[in-house]
Amino acid sequence: MPYLVREHLFIGNISDAAEVLQNGSTEITHILSVLSTASISFFTEWRSSLMIPSKEIKKVYVGRSGGICSGHDDGGDGSRSSLSPEKLLYSLEYAGKDLKLVRMAVPIRDMESENLLDYLDVCLDFIDRSRKEGSVLVHCFAGVSRSAAIITAYLMRTERLSSEDALESLRQSYEFVCPNDGFLEQLKMFEEMGFKVDHASPIYKRFRLKVLGDSYNRGERIDTSKFGADPGLPAEASSGVVTTPNEGDNCTPAYRCKKCRRVVALQEHVVDHIPGEGETAFEWHKRRSGSRFNKPDESECSSIFVEPLRWMTAVEEGALEGKLSCAHCDARLGYFNWSGIQCSCGSWITPAFQLHKSRLDISTI
Repeated sequence: MPYLVREHLFIGNISDAAEVLQNGSTEITHILSVLSTASISFFTEWRSSLMIPSKEIKKVYVGRSGGICSGHDDGGDGSRSSLSPEKLLYSLEYAGKDLKLVRMAVPIRDMESENLLDYLDVCLDFIDRSRKEGSVLVHCFAGVSRSAAIITAYLMRTERLSSEDALESLRQSYEFVCPNDGFLEQLKMFEEMGFKVDHASPIYKRFRLKVLGDSYNRGERIDTSKFGADPGLPAEASSGVVTTPNEGDNCTPAYRCKKCRRVVALQEHVVDHIPGEGETAFEWHKRRSGSRFNKPDESECSSIFVEPLRWMTAVEEGALEGKLSCAHCDARLGYFNWSGIQCSCGSWITPAFQLHKSRLDISTI
């Protein structure tokens, strides 16, 4: 039997959903299914005696127009999402007795490595709409991890709760909830981004790189559509003079090849990292004692780390590691390694696409 979490919001498992789909409900009008597959046939595979009629409303894929909710940073085409363009984002259908229920199905596996963040917006928007039109049951297979993570995120956003407080509040209604550790980590990111999936945030950029790195380590082909666009522009006059913009102009810091002045990265491509322990991080016996407030003056990192960009041909060709050379003059700019590189500050960046500051000029465009 589904458990009431908030007014017009229920949580349950596949058995609860099957009962509602087969026999109808006096309360529930919408169902959000969070299972490993979006197909209604999953219910038949789980229990062969079930026959649930359905009628498709639409299927939405990540890379198609409207595939990511409008109003987010990627312009609606999913290019800034970590999901592959051909990936099904969700399916929407009429289902159940007399096709009276509206069911949205989102394909998420209950695995720590699974990408939950990029599905949150569509799930939370559906819950919002469903509660205005009736009542919604959010379910996964066991009603423990995936559905709990989605509802926790919903409570975080609507009630401005921390991930811990939202989860504790949910447990007061349904004590069995226990999202896996990967989902808990992503809910913490969701909190740190201000209860939204902000594709421009350094937090999301690091997450996106981790997703790419995990794909590479599983031996999957890296989807180069997820690489950042090549920001290269025609070289400026050889004088190298960069005019200072007027105050109020919309200017973007740009990193240029020092040799030929080609733009190789913009500030939006930079993936920030937390500074490490400086030179002590490279010592044979690393010092762990002492106050972190009494460190020697930290020198600035000698490199910047960026997301993979489309001018990085060696990366596109699938190499594990290699040089990063300017696409215009072939000057060596840095190095990349999917297994990681240690910054001069001591931090370990994984995966790493490193550009040496000594090989770059910084200007604005």
